Amino acid sequence: VCFFLPGSPYQPVIEALGNYPQKKFYNVSKLGGAKYDTLPYSIRVLFESSIRNCDGFLVKETDAMNILDWKTKQNNVEVPFCPARVVLQDFTGIPAMVDFAAMREAVRNAGGDPVKVNPACPTDLTVDHSLQIDFSKCAIQNAPNPGGGDSQKPMAKLSPLKAQPRKLPCRGQTGCKGPCSAGDSSRNSGQFSAQIENTPLLCPFHLQPVPEPETVLKNQELEFGRNRERLQFFKWSSRVFKNISVIPPETGMAHQVNLEYLSRVVFDIKDFLYPDSVVGTDSHTTMVNGLGILGWGVGGIETEAVMLGMPVTLTLPEVAGCELTGTASPLATSIDIVLSITKQLRQADVAGKFVEFFGSGVSQLSVADRTTIANMCPEYGAILSFFPVDNVTLKHLKHTGFDEAKLEVMEAYLKAVKLFRNDESSSREPEYSQVVQISLSSIIPYVSGPKRSQDRVAVNNMKSDFQACLNEKSGVKGFQIAVEKQNDIVPVQYEGNEYKLSHGCIVIAAVISCTNNCNPSVMLAAGLLAKKAVEAGLVVKPYIRTSLSPGSGMVTHYLSSSGVLPYLSKLGFEVVGYGCSTCVGNTAPLPEAIRNAIKQGEIIACGVLSGTKNFEGRLCDCVRANYLASPPLVVAYAIAGTVRIDFETEPLGTGFNGKSIYLRDIWPTRRELHTVEEECVISSMFKELKEKMEKGNKRWNSLETPESTLFPWDLKSTYIRCPSFFDKLAKEPVSPQPIENAHVLLYLGDSVTTDHISPAGSIARSSAAAKYLTNKGLTPREFNSYGARRGNDAVMTRGTFANIKLLNKFIGKPAPKTIHFPSGQTLDVFEAAELYQKEGIPVIILAGKKYGLGSSRDWAAKGPFLLGVKAVLAESYEKVHKSQLIGIGIAPLQFLPGENPSTLGLTGREQFSILFPPELSPGMTLDIKTSTGKVFSVIALFENDMEITLYKYGGSLNFVARRFL
Repeated sequence: VCFFLPGSPYQPVIEALGNYPQKKFYNVSKLGGAKYDTLPYSIRVLFESSIRNCDGFLVKETDAMNILDWKTKQNNVEVPFCPARVVLQDFTGIPAMVDFAAMREAVRNAGGDPVKVNPACPTDLTVDHSLQIDFSKCAIQNAPNPGGGDSQKPMAKLSPLKAQPRKLPCRGQTGCKGPCSAGDSSRNSGQFSAQIENTPLLCPFHLQPVPEPETVLKNQELEFGRNRERLQFFKWSSRVFKNISVIPPETGMAHQVNLEYLSRVVFDIKDFLYPDSVVGTDSHTTMVNGLGILGWGVGGIETEAVMLGMPVTLTLPEVAGCELTGTASPLATSIDIVLSITKQLRQADVAGKFVEFFGSGVSQLSVADRTTIANMCPEYGAILSFFPVDNVTLKHLKHTGFDEAKLEVMEAYLKAVKLFRNDESSSREPEYSQVVQISLSSIIPYVSGPKRSQDRVAVNNMKSDFQACLNEKSGVKGFQIAVEKQNDIVPVQYEGNEYKLSHGCIVIAAVISCTNNCNPSVMLAAGLLAKKAVEAGLVVKPYIRTSLSPGSGMVTHYLSSSGVLPYLSKLGFEVVGYGCSTCVGNTAPLPEAIRNAIKQGEIIACGVLSGTKNFEGRLCDCVRANYLASPPLVVAYAIAGTVRIDFETEPLGTGFNGKSIYLRDIWPTRRELHTVEEECVISSMFKELKEKMEKGNKRWNSLETPESTLFPWDLKSTYIRCPSFFDKLAKEPVSPQPIENAHVLLYLGDSVTTDHISPAGSIARSSAAAKYLTNKGLTPREFNSYGARRGNDAVMTRGTFANIKLLNKFIGKPAPKTIHFPSGQTLDVFEAAELYQKEGIPVIILAGKKYGLGSSRDWAAKGPFLLGVKAVLAESYEKVHKSQLIGIGIAPLQFLPGENPSTLGLTGREQFSILFPPELSPGMTLDIKTSTGKVFSVIALFENDMEITLYKYGGSLNFVARRFL
């Protein structure tokens, strides 16, 4: 994947960039004229890539013109796409890097220079993608990426609140099990500092820095010990390969780091500019589309092909334009908006399409909103959801630490190639395959309850709905309260003051961060509302059981760095810890006086929480009505003290000087929320992340790795092994060899998935892989999983077709077994394949419809290849898997329409001979002859010249390796 091809036919459109004459770029907008102007922005990115990478072989001029003619060619042609970079996570990164290390070895053995073997495009590998939990039960949890803050000055721009001195020993606080480093948690009174320590761990009760808890240390130590061998290999890879960057452990998961640190938006390589784009092996890769970066998740082999310098192929997609108009309700949170858009896209049938957002409402969405929507593509079936770069994006990038000079160049370039979206511009909108119109004005906030989470109630109807519940018969919503008792009032003495309880009074209010409410911006909204409420003089009645459970250090960071925690505390929302609490019934008992008053007066008391469960009586046996609400609404209802309130017409309470305060007076606007989030929170998060990336950590920094150009393979290793993909590497390809007298290794039915072919889970104790590991001296406890051992071809080959649910027609029941026909033995699939290879007998696979369904998995093709499979003969294929078979050197053959083994009278016990002509052509027909004398025709599923070339060379790995000879 090059940023500039000397032989490209499109060199004449290379120009200098306006006020930056040293910067060069392909001005693709001049190639297409009016056609280009009508293309969706996402298709323009595909078009630019095809122009820049056009070499006449991998990417042809006809491919570029097909993309330009998107309007008529969509869904009808396949086009190549050369992403600008690749993102790997640990499980899929290990086999890719092992292949590159093996390629160096093979090139050296064939007389080439191994130093030349490097990925062809920038590749980032994140180690922190999965964590195996060996220890738990700790009150303080470590956050994946909680950020840190500025050690020089307070981060918050909000006016601080005076913090009251405390003298509560941390160990004496109920529930606090972490050793608070201060011992005594009292603070000096005075200005509240919003900055937090670089350590992500705080005492959840007093927000004092604490040492890393024993649980975290033990888990990290075991993870490092268990994966030391893989980590050493990753570190060696980062040192010896060009274009490889390894993100150290304990930094963040693949999709987080990809979004927060690795995104370029526009590449600038030696003063040549082009759009950022990415494919990754993590399903959350689509998040980057929220930053205007085209990207999606693919399988291991496709990713490895891109690393090798080859494009991914996709059917030119339909693009659904999603027009956002109107203005969201002031009470609608980010979660309300995101979930509503997701729901409407799911109903609009955008499966298998690109979705692209436009319209005046797009500017109302923060980058956090956009990336969340983009991340939810699986919910509505789209390939990706693209938000073109606009002023909101640039402002966000500025706060994340992007250099301002680079931002100016970025903006100028994107505008030059018409990839910058501007609401104020008079230019016409692109044309789309379909348009989905969503009015943000139609999105209103809801609560759920009073007994079931699926019973949604619009906030503006809450008062009347609760009244209806009082009238309704007892059941899923009703309480059947007699009309004459619906306005009963029960006085109660509490802490020296008299309060009045009535139906709808709130006695529990819990701000909880979990599932959909884990969006930190929603928790920040609750904090800003609390700040305004305190400043206005509002209070929460002391008998209401209030609590705050942030859920993760990330949320605590948002609340700390923005300076709102003390305001929440002032209203009674103290941090109680991390983990499931109120919504699972872990609520401290209500004060006895309150409990007695509720029971004696038969009051329908209410709980309101931002969790996920609200079954009747779950919070407390005397609290019969429970509502799920967003965090800021929980705070608002707690201040009001009742659900029988119309926020539009009735005040929350009385503030200073007896003034009535309405919800609209203290509800934070989206602009306020975005400003605090971007300027106070995001900047500190990215600064801390950058420091983590640059400094690494003690374990990683002290890890010793080889200095050699070639990796010193350890023959005793059970994790890292040199695979045999390059054993027959030669400078020149040979014509496809005939497959003579092949036995059928497996006779499979319909819908065989990649998980049937190459399981990723635990290693069964009776499997061939288990026997291999046992012989290496490992105990079952040390087997780990197939996913963890993807860097060992001996384990993965033995794991191929080892799924216990595999149904081989030779066996007649689910089992990872087959028949070795020369001996008649029933064996593990690997053992039979090993015998065939020793005997020099090739093998093929017979299958039904949709062979290779499921998630893309590199070893679902690599494994059969190493078992000696030369061809698969099926009724139909999952398209991606078919391409992977070609990419590894296995011929995908398909029965003629209407034919299958049964109609042809095949039992699978025959031997098969397949003759390939000297020159293959796409879609050609081949003849197969069986040992019984039957001859029938099949289709060779090579769709283009590139696939034929890859097959001739023995797959993409060998094709690229020969370039270095």
